[in-house]
Amino acid sequence: MFERYFQLSANGTTIRTEVVAGCTTFLTMAYIMFVNPLILGDAGMDRGAVFVATCIGTAIGTLIMGLYANYPLALAPGMGLNAYFTYGVVKGMHFSWEIALGAVFISGILFLILSLLRLREWIVDAIPQSLKMAISAGIGLFLGIIALKNAGIVVGSPDTLVTLGDLKAAPTLLAVLGFVAIAALDARRVPGAIIIAVLGVTALGVAFGVSPFAGIAAPPPSLAPTFLKLDLAGALNLGVVVIIFAFFFVDLFDNTGTLVGVAHRAGMIGPDGKIPRLNRVLIADSAATICGSLLGTSTVTSYIESAAGVRAGGRTGLVAVVVAILFLLSLFLSPLAGTVAAYATAPALLYVACLMTRGLVDIDWEDVTEYAPAVVTALVMPLTFSIANGIALGFILYVGVKLLSGKIRSLSPALVILALLFLIKFAVL
Repeated sequence: MFERYFQLSANGTTIRTEVVAGCTTFLTMAYIMFVNPLILGDAGMDRGAVFVATCIGTAIGTLIMGLYANYPLALAPGMGLNAYFTYGVVKGMHFSWEIALGAVFISGILFLILSLLRLREWIVDAIPQSLKMAISAGIGLFLGIIALKNAGIVVGSPDTLVTLGDLKAAPTLLAVLGFVAIAALDARRVPGAIIIAVLGVTALGVAFGVSPFAGIAAPPPSLAPTFLKLDLAGALNLGVVVIIFAFFFVDLFDNTGTLVGVAHRAGMIGPDGKIPRLNRVLIADSAATICGSLLGTSTVTSYIESAAGVRAGGRTGLVAVVVAILFLLSLFLSPLAGTVAAYATAPALLYVACLMTRGLVDIDWEDVTEYAPAVVTALVMPLTFSIANGIALGFILYVGVKLLSGKIRSLSPALVILALLFLIKFAVL
């Protein structure tokens, strides 16, 4: 049955290899079920319900990817998007988390329409490479400042905006130790480096009395506090439009980059440079975002950690099915998720920030019309606590610099239209 459905032999793999690859992918991304409830909990959402929504949303999205698209891709609430959801939309713009969930739902619908109409390439090609990389790096810097704050390394200051925290404090020391452990384990190619460090730091924190122990396993908490609580009417407000587009664009770029990276690693890109079953992958991703918003979590998207499973030999959707099953089994670990404190997840956030900031390398540093808007885009995101502001200003500056420098031919009509819309947004709202 597995051979017939997943075409294992045709893809040069076996059931055993796929199961091992699925377990590997799960270990590399399992940290999200501890990190996501903490981040969305800061938005006022029930952490127990978010934990359940994270596990179920991840399982549903990953199952769709495995059974419908037959890809070894796992999906989960995106890092950066969950931080923007809480610190940018809810805390920064003072919208309710219900409205934010509505914005996530609408962005998922837009992505689904885009996928069905096969317009993805048109949108992606319209955005210059430098801005794509800047958006990725900016989200990384955004995560980085949140991680440093949660670790106690950076604290607020009335004089200098931010300053150095108490490096002798126990939570800060544990967070630093966790980050060093993640980097060292990953350098040694140890599967699950992030989750090992998160749980290790949590164990040390409990042992030294830094944080309480809530247990390991118990029946799953109720999903009721977040299930179907999205506010669609509020999300259709004119002021939320830019938020919807921020969720939409970041999911689009994140999914595209992850898909290309994993497909290339798995040898799935054809001689013509095309990725097979591409539209099915995009439909699966958009469906996952829609399901996640209904359950009560931020945008669910493809995870680059899937590359770890591909590295272990995974080639088909059976990998995704294994990951989905493991996340469903993790529903019984809610007490452990409650034990994990912010200082224990801060190293994971900071490490993901480092990975995402690498995108700056791919910017053309010889062309000021490319790198100047890109740098501003990346800087604005953490300093305004808003991915949307970074994207909007980046688009406006890119078009403006190109126009005034006489490089109008390098601008696509779609990019100019988007820049004008963002300019109107800043002028009117």
